[in-house]
Amino acid sequence: MRRRFTGSVLDAGCCSGENALHIASLGASVLGVDVAETALALARQRSEARGIKADFTTADALHLNRLGRTFDTVLDCGLFHSFDADERPAYVASVASVAKPGATLYVLCFSNEGSDTGPHPVTREDLTTAFNSTTGWHIGAIEQTTVETRYHDHGAPAWLATVKRI
Repeated sequence: MRRRFTGSVLDAGCCSGENALHIASLGASVLGVDVAETALALARQRSEARGIKADFTTADALHLNRLGRTFDTVLDCGLFHSFDADERPAYVASVASVAKPGATLYVLCFSNEGSDTGPHPVTREDLTTAFNSTTGWHIGAIEQTTVETRYHDHGAPAWLATVKRI
Protein backbone atom coordinates (compact mmCIF):
# COMPACT_ATOMS: atom_id res chain seq x y z
CA MET A 1 0.00 0.00 0.00
CA ARG A 2 1.43 3.38 -0.97
CA ARG A 3 1.12 6.16 1.62
CA ARG A 4 0.66 9.84 0.71
CA PHE A 5 2.50 12.48 2.63
CA THR A 6 1.32 16.04 2.40
CA GLY A 7 2.15 19.07 4.48
CA SER A 8 4.80 18.84 7.14
CA VAL A 9 6.30 15.51 8.19
CA LEU A 10 8.27 14.64 11.32
CA ASP A 11 10.48 11.56 11.22
CA ALA A 12 10.92 10.78 14.92
CA GLY A 13 14.07 8.75 15.54
CA CYS A 14 15.21 9.25 11.95
CA CYS A 15 18.65 7.60 12.38
CA SER A 16 20.59 8.06 9.13
CA GLY A 17 17.64 9.76 7.42
CA GLU A 18 16.65 7.25 4.74
CA ASN A 19 12.90 7.51 5.40
CA ALA A 20 13.03 11.31 5.78
CA LEU A 21 14.94 11.65 2.52
CA HIS A 22 12.54 9.37 0.67
CA ILE A 23 9.52 11.37 1.86
CA ALA A 24 11.28 14.66 1.04
CA SER A 25 12.02 13.36 -2.46
CA LEU A 26 8.24 13.05 -2.91
CA GLY A 27 7.88 16.77 -2.22
CA ALA A 28 6.94 16.88 1.46
CA SER A 29 8.54 19.24 3.96
CA VAL A 30 10.42 16.92 6.36
CA LEU A 31 12.17 17.31 9.69
CA GLY A 32 14.13 14.31 10.92
CA VAL A 33 15.04 14.18 14.60
CA ASP A 34 17.25 11.86 16.59
CA VAL A 35 19.40 11.92 19.73
CA ALA A 36 22.41 10.46 17.91
CA GLU A 37 24.60 13.20 16.43
CA THR A 38 26.58 10.71 14.32
CA ALA A 39 23.38 9.47 12.66
CA LEU A 40 22.23 13.05 12.03
CA ALA A 41 25.59 13.96 10.48
CA LEU A 42 25.19 11.03 8.08
CA ALA A 43 21.62 12.10 7.28
CA ARG A 44 22.78 15.64 6.48
CA GLN A 45 25.58 14.29 4.25
CA ARG A 46 23.12 12.10 2.36
CA SER A 47 20.70 15.00 1.97
CA GLU A 48 23.42 17.20 0.48
CA ALA A 49 24.88 14.46 -1.73
CA ARG A 50 21.47 13.58 -3.17
CA GLY A 51 20.31 17.18 -3.51
CA ILE A 52 17.19 16.46 -1.44
CA LYS A 53 16.02 19.17 0.92
CA ALA A 54 15.26 17.81 4.37
CA ASP A 55 16.09 19.25 7.76
CA PHE A 56 17.70 17.25 10.56
CA THR A 57 18.11 18.25 14.18
CA THR A 58 18.85 16.79 17.59
CA ALA A 59 15.77 16.14 19.71
CA ASP A 60 14.67 13.87 22.53
CA ALA A 61 11.58 11.91 21.47
CA LEU A 62 10.21 12.25 25.00
CA HIS A 63 10.26 16.06 24.69
CA LEU A 64 9.22 16.81 21.11
CA ASN A 65 7.27 19.87 22.27
CA ARG A 66 10.67 21.61 22.50
CA LEU A 67 10.71 21.68 18.69
CA GLY A 68 8.09 24.45 18.82
CA ARG A 69 6.40 23.08 15.68
CA THR A 70 3.47 20.89 14.72
CA PHE A 71 3.19 18.37 11.91
CA ASP A 72 0.57 16.83 9.61
CA THR A 73 2.30 13.44 9.61
CA VAL A 74 4.65 11.72 12.04
CA LEU A 75 6.78 8.68 11.18
CA ASP A 76 8.00 6.30 13.84
CA CYS A 77 10.05 3.59 12.20
CA GLY A 78 11.58 1.55 14.99
CA LEU A 79 11.28 4.00 17.86
CA PHE A 80 8.15 2.96 19.79
CA HIS A 81 9.50 -0.51 20.58
CA SER A 82 12.67 0.99 22.06
CA PHE A 83 10.73 2.45 25.01
CA ASP A 84 9.93 0.51 28.16
CA ALA A 85 6.28 0.21 29.18
CA ASP A 86 6.71 3.02 31.75
CA GLU A 87 8.22 5.37 29.11
CA ARG A 88 5.56 4.81 26.48
CA PRO A 89 2.93 7.17 27.98
CA ALA A 90 5.49 10.02 27.94
CA TYR A 91 6.42 9.20 24.34
CA VAL A 92 2.77 9.08 23.24
CA ALA A 93 2.12 12.45 24.93
CA SER A 94 5.27 13.88 23.35
CA VAL A 95 4.17 12.87 19.85
CA ALA A 96 0.66 14.20 20.56
CA SER A 97 2.20 17.56 21.47
CA VAL A 98 3.56 18.00 17.93
CA ALA A 99 0.80 16.30 15.92
CA LYS A 100 -1.84 18.63 14.53
CA PRO A 101 -5.48 17.61 15.09
CA GLY A 102 -6.23 15.06 12.37
CA ALA A 103 -2.54 14.29 11.84
CA THR A 104 -1.53 10.75 10.94
CA LEU A 105 1.09 8.82 12.87
CA TYR A 106 2.64 5.73 11.31
CA VAL A 107 4.27 3.36 13.81
CA LEU A 108 6.43 0.52 12.50
CA CYS A 109 7.62 -1.63 15.40
CA PHE A 110 8.79 -5.15 16.13
CA SER A 111 5.90 -7.56 16.70
CA ASN A 112 5.71 -10.32 19.26
CA GLU A 113 3.93 -12.57 16.76
CA GLY A 114 5.90 -14.98 14.61
CA SER A 115 9.30 -16.54 14.89
CA ASP A 116 12.65 -14.77 15.11
CA THR A 117 11.22 -11.54 16.53
CA GLY A 118 13.33 -8.44 16.96
CA PRO A 119 14.45 -7.03 20.30
CA HIS A 120 11.76 -5.50 22.51
CA PRO A 121 8.79 -6.91 20.57
CA VAL A 122 5.44 -5.16 20.99
CA THR A 123 2.01 -6.76 21.33
CA ARG A 124 -1.07 -5.51 19.53
CA GLU A 125 -2.41 -4.70 23.02
CA ASP A 126 0.66 -2.53 23.71
CA LEU A 127 -0.30 -0.41 20.72
CA THR A 128 -4.01 -0.20 21.57
CA THR A 129 -3.19 0.66 25.18
CA ALA A 130 -0.80 3.42 24.17
CA PHE A 131 -2.84 4.98 21.37
CA ASN A 132 -6.48 5.41 22.40
CA SER A 133 -9.03 8.18 22.88
CA THR A 134 -7.87 8.95 26.42
CA THR A 135 -4.35 9.66 25.08
CA GLY A 136 -5.70 11.69 22.15
CA TRP A 137 -5.46 9.09 19.41
CA HIS A 138 -7.60 6.75 17.29
CA ILE A 139 -6.08 3.65 15.69
CA GLY A 140 -7.26 3.25 12.12
CA ALA A 141 -5.38 0.02 11.42
CA ILE A 142 -2.76 -2.33 12.79
CA GLU A 143 -1.31 -4.51 10.04
CA GLN A 144 1.10 -7.42 10.31
CA THR A 145 4.20 -6.88 8.20
CA THR A 146 7.96 -7.33 8.38
CA VAL A 147 10.81 -4.90 8.90
CA GLU A 148 14.23 -5.33 7.34
CA THR A 149 17.14 -5.60 9.75
CA ARG A 150 20.79 -6.57 9.47
CA TYR A 151 20.06 -9.66 11.55
CA HIS A 152 16.98 -11.12 9.86
CA ASP A 153 17.35 -12.67 6.40
CA HIS A 154 13.69 -12.22 5.51
CA GLY A 155 12.75 -9.39 7.85
CA ALA A 156 11.54 -9.46 11.43
CA PRO A 157 7.83 -9.67 12.30
CA ALA A 158 6.43 -6.19 12.73
CA TRP A 159 3.29 -4.14 13.19
CA LEU A 160 2.42 -1.12 11.06
CA ALA A 161 -0.09 0.98 12.96
CA THR A 162 -1.88 3.89 11.31
CA VAL A 163 -3.04 6.25 14.04
CA LYS A 164 -4.96 9.55 13.86
CA ARG A 165 -4.61 12.45 16.26
CA ILE A 166 -8.03 13.45 17.62
